[in-house]
Amino acid sequence: MEVTFGVLGPVAAWAQDEPVALKGPRHREVLARLLVARRRMVPVTLLVDDLWDDDPPPGAVAAVRTFVASLRRAVEPDRPPRAAPRLLVTEGPGYALRPAPDAVDAWRFEAAVTAADGAVPTTAVALLEEALGWWRGPAYADFEGAAWARAERGRLTELRLHAVERLAEARVAVGDAGTAARAVADLDAHVAEHPWREEGWRLLALALYRTGRQADALAVLRRARHLLVAELGVDPGAALRDLELDVLRHADHLLPGRGPTSGDHAPGAAAGRVWAEATAAYDRTVAAGTAVRLESTVGLLRSLAVTGGSGLLTAREHRVAAIAAAEERGDAELTARVIGAYDVPAVWTRVDDAEQAAAVVAAAERTLARLDASAHPALRARLLATVAVESRGHRSARGAQAAREAEGLARGLGDPALLAFALNGVFMQTFGRTGLAPERDAVGAELVDLAARTGLVGFEVLGRLVRLQARCALGDLDGADEHAEAADRLAARHDRPLVGVFTTWYRALRLALAGEPTSAVASAYRDAARTLDGAGMPGLERGLLPLALVCLRVARDEPMAADDVAGADLGPYAPWITPLVLLAEGRRGAAAEALAALPDPPRDLLTEALWCLAAAAALDVGDATVVERAHAALAPAAGEVAGAGSGLLTAGPVARHLARLEGASTPSHRSGG
Repeated sequence: MEVTFGVLGPVAAWAQDEPVALKGPRHREVLARLLVARRRMVPVTLLVDDLWDDDPPPGAVAAVRTFVASLRRAVEPDRPPRAAPRLLVTEGPGYALRPAPDAVDAWRFEAAVTAADGAVPTTAVALLEEALGWWRGPAYADFEGAAWARAERGRLTELRLHAVERLAEARVAVGDAGTAARAVADLDAHVAEHPWREEGWRLLALALYRTGRQADALAVLRRARHLLVAELGVDPGAALRDLELDVLRHADHLLPGRGPTSGDHAPGAAAGRVWAEATAAYDRTVAAGTAVRLESTVGLLRSLAVTGGSGLLTAREHRVAAIAAAEERGDAELTARVIGAYDVPAVWTRVDDAEQAAAVVAAAERTLARLDASAHPALRARLLATVAVESRGHRSARGAQAAREAEGLARGLGDPALLAFALNGVFMQTFGRTGLAPERDAVGAELVDLAARTGLVGFEVLGRLVRLQARCALGDLDGADEHAEAADRLAARHDRPLVGVFTTWYRALRLALAGEPTSAVASAYRDAARTLDGAGMPGLERGLLPLALVCLRVARDEPMAADDVAGADLGPYAPWITPLVLLAEGRRGAAAEALAALPDPPRDLLTEALWCLAAAAALDVGDATVVERAHAALAPAAGEVAGAGSGLLTAGPVARHLARLEGASTPSHRSGG
């Protein structure tokens, strides 16, 4: 006798259409928890934790075993005494419920929606009308507050909303006014209950138009816009905007049989439909909380990160959450994959969020320590590359050590993507001293060659930007121009908006290096700074414009202008800009005190520029200690252009600053340098 189960409403079971007595609420909860697991084993200890919310009473394990025994008698009434159960089975440390694929209403519903997604409209209408009729209330209705049910209830609810909209779409596509009118009635209720679903509004407007109600269709679209803007603060998407224009001009494709109902005529709409259907299918078929979902999430975050703005910020936040979720599972190899899969190319040498970066490094180090010796060396290499990239700017030797180890492993494995990631780490660790632009240029050249040969677009862009920076530092502006143009071409072809931030700043720097008037360069810098608004890169944005303007003045031996730093956030560069600001205000004593407390600059792309600012202030004040420190730090970079290695700004040739420092130093100072 086959038993069927229902979760699209209160949890229930039936045998030959008669309800099965499930006794008390705990029995029903055990059954529901096993159904959520979708035929997988659930350990007894997890059942105990879920049933009693991590505070089980004494004897909880025995109670669960009693519930299971009772459920077995209820759902397998024909099983002979002492015969092994076949439906509710004991497996290892727990239990699994193994109903047939069509014996659970939620599973049948998923299959029907999947079939409807690929069916002709009349078939889709029949499938979805029947499937939606299986709902008796909210999914797992009697366990609304249970944490273990939350993800599955949300998934099924979203699937039901998708089915409602797909049914309406199919009805509209059938072509007759009567069927479209039925869609209007259902969609009216749908958007009233779920006003933020733009697809519901779009379909309602289209159904109204198909029934000859153009004015009502326009009113619906305008009501949708008002709700979205007034309540959510967002503009309607392209599909709603395009439909409104099409209704106003009576576009032919809106008529039955003249075109698609899902907005595929709009640019990018076909891709949007594929995305929506693929993600819906993924949600239906891949269970929540699985390792597969975690790894898929990181892949999505990698793509999100290169969009900039809120995408980059969101990717960073969710990356840390994904790592924490992986660590909670206690699987070191899974955690290594989750951490190492986020190989987003990084070109700026100051992290955007130091706390997040530190958390990632700490997790990577913990995972390295926990990895079994038998783990694939690529996992270890990715963790080491992560440590190298995320610890950029640190004075600890660990980052450079991790970069060398990652590079060695990657070269031995012959994996181009892994080697590119490792070389990113190597680049981030080539700041142990000044004057290392040639080494960075070599790293960039290998990245460009490797990535171009193997189709690694993101790392080819990285290599081009690294070479742009290095050629600037070495005074090769023709070479820098070549790499800027190549980076822009790649960005345009592959939709990488953040690249334009760096190339726009480079073109402002190019004016400075070409000797254009200070006013023109300053204007170009201010224009470039606007590209940082909303770019999602606070590690680059904060203080960059005032730093660029002050460096320009120092490079040209010009006094600071009132608007160079007035009211500006000096960001992390305040210690090196402030002495010059104080000197411009005539406050020499305060400037001398600021210089006396001046730290060494971070080891990054702006080290030389910051030392040049310190040198200029020290020469003015007569601080021999800072003069000596600046000379010693800048001497290895004597052949470079200070700050130009950032690709963003310049404080002029290092050699000129060194000559001035040597002129002010004592012989002992010069020998020490």
